[in-house]
Amino acid sequence: MSELRGTRVLLGVSGGIAAYKAALLARLLVGAGATVDPVLTRGARQFVGPVTFEGITGRPVRDEVWQDVPEETHVALGRAADVAIVYPATANLLAKLAGGHADDLLTTTLLAATCPLVVAPAMHTEMWEHAATRANVALLRERGVDVLGPAVGPLMGGDTGAGRVVEPVEAYERILAHVRDRATTQDLAGVHVLVTAGGTHEPIDPVRFLGNRSSGKMGFAIAAAAIARGARVDLVAGPSALDTPPGATRHDVTTALEMRDAVLANADDADVIVKAAAVADFRPAEAADSKLKKTAGVPRIELVGNPDILAELGERKVAGSLDALLVGFAAETDDVEANGRAKLARKNADLLVVNDVRASDAGFGTDTNRVVILGRDGARVEVALAAKRMVADRILDEVASRLSGRRSSLG
Repeated sequence: MSELRGTRVLLGVSGGIAAYKAALLARLLVGAGATVDPVLTRGARQFVGPVTFEGITGRPVRDEVWQDVPEETHVALGRAADVAIVYPATANLLAKLAGGHADDLLTTTLLAATCPLVVAPAMHTEMWEHAATRANVALLRERGVDVLGPAVGPLMGGDTGAGRVVEPVEAYERILAHVRDRATTQDLAGVHVLVTAGGTHEPIDPVRFLGNRSSGKMGFAIAAAAIARGARVDLVAGPSALDTPPGATRHDVTTALEMRDAVLANADDADVIVKAAAVADFRPAEAADSKLKKTAGVPRIELVGNPDILAELGERKVAGSLDALLVGFAAETDDVEANGRAKLARKNADLLVVNDVRASDAGFGTDTNRVVILGRDGARVEVALAAKRMVADRILDEVASRLSGRRSSLG
């Protein structure tokens, strides 16, 4: 993988217990070809030693303003960076950045940097919710700093709540997004892309539903990647707490029938339709008006089939009433590629993205994926394990290539 080859990342590490995760982030960045300059605060050194970062990055670790002055000053470090990230960023570090302090190497370097800056807060919930921290974060956002997180989850001392640093892969994806925003070609400019994402909930009664394990992360990543490449994006999303990618028009739905209606309402105007959603194949024939009680015994639930949205779109392509490039997904557990090829032909799609959802590091709910992209034209592209945003861009590479071919044939 060389997504970040030629990119220089300034990795600031401040003194929180999550500092050990910065080593994992450094590994991801180096693995993608980036040159990583680690800068540790004095507090960070209490959690992770400089040798760890030197071993991972192959670069010297700097932690003092007076260190190696002839070779590379703080100004030079700041100017050289394409992206800077502070991971984790403590409440103290956020306060220093908001106040423009420059009392150690990290804050001095960041004050001299002109590149995009990402900060990933990590602290206890009470500290995150304090008025001073809120004000500092608001001020940093006003200045264009990208504040990533924090997440909700286990914290130090057995607590749980908002304040957990986002996982390294999410920080990596954000850095990658900033690099692409500065360098990517707008090969989807003027293209209308319709994306579906997430699962559907088919009601059994007012409190229960049939569903699946889809989180929507893959579809949301495709929507974000398409926007970064200049596309106009409509995102039809099943139930999901994920943030809407900036620039996307989001259509929230719950059931398969609602998703079908939303897709068909936007399909005629679309140049590309990416059906990444995991739509329920079945639904209860009737949903109970009130909660089913255990005391009444085990209910018998009759299932009926849901509409096959991808197949319906494929039939429209064959009939000539839909001109969009059609991309489907296949979540498989057995004979993955063979089943994918059969589905590609059966659904009349132009591309089909196949993945094995049994893998623990790919498929439903994960931040990473590995897929095979199959083309009706016989193409086969294997995408190794990578962050879902990177997988999304590989899928869109194939989409853009085929759109370009269409334009050439028409021209």
